[in-house]
Amino acid sequence: MNEKFLHYIWFKRLFSLEQTTTDGQKIEIIDVGQPNNDAGADVFNAKIKIGDTLWAGNVEFHSDAADWQRHKHNLNKAYDSVILHVVLKAGENAVRTNKTIVPQMVIKYPKHLEEQFEAINLPFIPCAEKLIENQHNNLEKVFEKLLNERLENKLSAIEKLLEQTSGDWEEAFYITTARSFGFGTNADTFETLSRNLPQKLLAKHKDNPVQIEAMLFGVGGFLEKDCEDNYFKTLKIEYQYLKQKYQLQNIEISQWKFLRLRPTNFPTIRIAQFASLIFKSVKLFSKIIEQKNYKNLLEYYDCEPSEYWKTHYLFGKKSEEKGKNISKSSVDILLINSVIPFLYAYGKKFNQKDISDFAFSLLNKIPAEKNRITKGFQTLNINVQNAAQSQALNELKTKYCDLKKCYICKQKHNIC
Repeated sequence: MNEKFLHYIWFKRLFSLEQTTTDGQKIEIIDVGQPNNDAGADVFNAKIKIGDTLWAGNVEFHSDAADWQRHKHNLNKAYDSVILHVVLKAGENAVRTNKTIVPQMVIKYPKHLEEQFEAINLPFIPCAEKLIENQHNNLEKVFEKLLNERLENKLSAIEKLLEQTSGDWEEAFYITTARSFGFGTNADTFETLSRNLPQKLLAKHKDNPVQIEAMLFGVGGFLEKDCEDNYFKTLKIEYQYLKQKYQLQNIEISQWKFLRLRPTNFPTIRIAQFASLIFKSVKLFSKIIEQKNYKNLLEYYDCEPSEYWKTHYLFGKKSEEKGKNISKSSVDILLINSVIPFLYAYGKKFNQKDISDFAFSLLNKIPAEKNRITKGFQTLNINVQNAAQSQALNELKTKYCDLKKCYICKQKHNIC
C-alpha cells in the first residue's frame, strides 16, 4: 500500500471512526480538507480535533513515518502548518522547523480495502453510467438551479467577510480580489497578505507605485534576503521605512508556492499585477460597479506590471523582455471568483436588481472554465458553453457528487 491508497481512504472517508495519535490522544476528523496537487502538504484546510483541541490546517501522508525526514520536511517551513501526519507505518516523530512535534496517526481502516484498491476504477461521479444512459432533457433548468445555489453559497461567504470587516465593502472586496489573484495555488497566502496589509494603508500611497509594490512584496516576505539588484534595493529601502511606520508584519516567503507553476503564474508576477490594479484605484469595488459591460471589465483588469517585470520573473534574475499583462483567461477567472459574487451580493443586499442581473449576464458571456471538473463531465458527453454552466457543474461535483449526496441531488435536481 502507498500514498495513493492513503489519499483514497482519506478523501472517501473509508477509515475507521476510532483513531488515535501514536501517543494515545483521541482523534476526530471533522473535515478531511481539500487535496493539494501543488507543492506543500498533501491536504489543506482540514479540521481535526486532537484530544480536546480543534485544529485547522494541513495534513501530510506518508507510507512510512520516516519519509518525513527523508523528504526533508523538517527543514521546509512550508510544512510547519501541518497539524497531522498520517502514516501506514509508525516510526520516528515528524518535526517542524521550530523543533515542535507534529501529531502522528497510524490510520486504521477495514483491511479488505487493500484487496479492492488495485482493482478499483473510480468513476468521475457516482451516477456516471446512469447519466450517460439518460442524457437529461432538461439540463438547462438544472444548470440554472445549481448556479443559483452556488451564488447563494458565495453570498453567505461574503456576508461573513463583511462581518469581519465591519461592513466595509471595499475592504471585503479587496481581500477577495487578493485571494483570487492566488489562482487556487496561492489563494490562502494572497489572502493572508491582504489581511496583513489593509487596503486603507495602500490608499495612503495611491500615487506612488513603487511604495505600493514595496509594501506588497515586503509584507509578502520577498524583501527579507539580500539581493544585488537595484530595483530590489529600492523596494527594500522603501519597505523598511513603511514597515516601521505602520508596524507591518511579514509573512513567511516559504508560504508561497512556485513548484509546477509557469513563470507567468509565479506569485512575484501576480503580486506585480495586483500592485498595478491597486495603483489604478484603491477603491476597487466602487470602480467595478461603474463598469457597465463585460468589455469594460476586461479593459479595467488589463493590468500591466511596472517596467522592471518586463525583464524579470524573479528578483535579481533577468529574463528575455516580455510583457506581463494579465491574460484574458485569468481576468475571466477573477471575474468569476470575485467580481460576479460581489455584484450579486451587493444587488441582493441593496435591492438593486439591475446589478444582480448584470452578474448573471456576465456569467453567460464568459467562456466556460477549463478545469478537471469540466473535463470530467466532457467524458460523460456533457459539454458546457459558458461560465454559468461550468459554475453549475462545479456546484454539482463539489457539493453533491464528491460528498455522495446522491439522494438529495435526486430529490432536488433529478439528474439521473
